[in-house]
Amino acid sequence: MRILIAGPSGSGKTTFAARLGRLLDIPHTEMDSLHWGPNWTPRPSFEADVQTLIERPAWITEWQYPQVRGRLLERADVVIYLRYSRAVRGQWLWADNVEPPLKNILRDPDNMIRYTWRSYPHVGQLLAEARGQHLQKRFIEFRTPRAANQFLRAVQLRGGL
Repeated sequence: MRILIAGPSGSGKTTFAARLGRLLDIPHTEMDSLHWGPNWTPRPSFEADVQTLIERPAWITEWQYPQVRGRLLERADVVIYLRYSRAVRGQWLWADNVEPPLKNILRDPDNMIRYTWRSYPHVGQLLAEARGQHLQKRFIEFRTPRAANQFLRAVQLRGGL
């Protein structure tokens, strides 16, 4: 089974994907770890690494990065959308990168919190288009972290989706 976890930045996609992967015994690959190298530089092998990932029979990853979203969606069997209210749930860092201090939110237009608020409506639009174009795929949507956690508990009890 191939599963995509969608949602705006900071919604908990990576945490949810890792938990679901453990429950289903499906490998989770963190998309940011494929994309980012040291000093927040994109890795040249990113697209090739994603291609290698999606050719596997089973995986869970996050639905992000425009240059690979289409390929990820084509190969996925299930798309889970974390459609929570606008809130930053946490920040994960890759390749020893460190987020700047919170005070930069006012000065830096690319600050993670500002980016999250700007990108929130965009994810919903992308998912609506995906649903219309991929009617054969299973889409699951959660509006609250509580609903997502209840789903994970049900998966654990059932041993599957």
